[in-house]
Amino acid sequence: MQQQEQQSSAFQALSDAVLAIAGERSVESILQKLVHAVRELVGARYAALGMPDNEGAFAQFITSGMSDELIEAMGPLPRTHGLLGAMLESEHSYRTSDIRRDPRFRGWWPSAHPDMRSFLGVPITSRSGIVGAFYLTDKEGADDFSEGDQRLIETFAAHAAVAIENARLYERSRELSIVEERTRVARELHDSVTQQLFSLVLTAEAASTLLDRDVEAARVQVGRLRELAKEAIEELGSVISALRPVALDADGLGPTLRKHVDVLRRVYRRDIALDLTDSPRLDLAEEAEVFRIAQEALQNALRHANAEHIAVRLGADNGRLLLTVSDDGAGFDVAAAPRSRRLGLTSMEERARTVGGTLDIESRSGAGTTVRLEVPSP
Repeated sequence: MQQQEQQSSAFQALSDAVLAIAGERSVESILQKLVHAVRELVGARYAALGMPDNEGAFAQFITSGMSDELIEAMGPLPRTHGLLGAMLESEHSYRTSDIRRDPRFRGWWPSAHPDMRSFLGVPITSRSGIVGAFYLTDKEGADDFSEGDQRLIETFAAHAAVAIENARLYERSRELSIVEERTRVARELHDSVTQQLFSLVLTAEAASTLLDRDVEAARVQVGRLRELAKEAIEELGSVISALRPVALDADGLGPTLRKHVDVLRRVYRRDIALDLTDSPRLDLAEEAEVFRIAQEALQNALRHANAEHIAVRLGADNGRLLLTVSDDGAGFDVAAAPRSRRLGLTSMEERARTVGGTLDIESRSGAGTTVRLEVPSP
């Protein structure tokens, strides 16, 4: 009966740990949560998670149970030799009551390294092979890790492999989004600023030609030259504003969105209505994603739809953050959007998923577009 209760408690702890990790996105935060979880699951004094670089060293070696001062005092990351390396060469786990008796133990520690005895090593295996390993030492309250401890960590390692793989895929997806964003900015520079500068050159040449035979006409061209230069400066300012990191940490989402809309009004001379009401605060990274969605929706309305009137609303709906961007532009068939437009929509959809939100895009040719984002509050 007592053994069943212990097993039930252990697997409940395993379930809790898996759920806590499921929402993480970055590989670094995943690894740190994983190593903390395994140490607590089996009551180890120390735990580590090693990810090899396939060149004889660890690309990452994350620990739990050690202070920052101790980690710094021990020096560089360990190499993938001895028992550390053995856990990366076989899919079989290994445990012993005294690590120093194992023939693969090299017999030395860095001078600041704590003394360790009991040991449990469990490989983390994905479809591509062994991607890392858990290393646990010094079972608290016992001389050795048990078979139950080993089974529990092996089960957890299977979940860990999935979590690590998903996090890696997500980070690759984000890298792709960054490349797409750079492509978009390059296109914006070509479509707007380059064209403005080309007009400047043509107007300057026309003014130069007219100087000798029609001073008044030349004066008109110089005035036009001044206007074009001003427009080019404002257009370039808009692109730079889109590239500059938003000041969300200092101003918050609402004020930052207001500043961005003010810039767009000056540059495009369009009617952009902004309605800001109290909305739930998200963490900084989430608010940055919401801002980028608003930014993309506004650019689509101004550049692709050629909208004359745009309405932006940021507020709350049943405790959820609500962002809507509506325009009276040309509209489009969402399903049949061209690749250039599709990339922008995909970027918005990915950002919405990142913050756990839902994105809805309604549009028809000749009937404008509405982008609606809902994000649950923390």
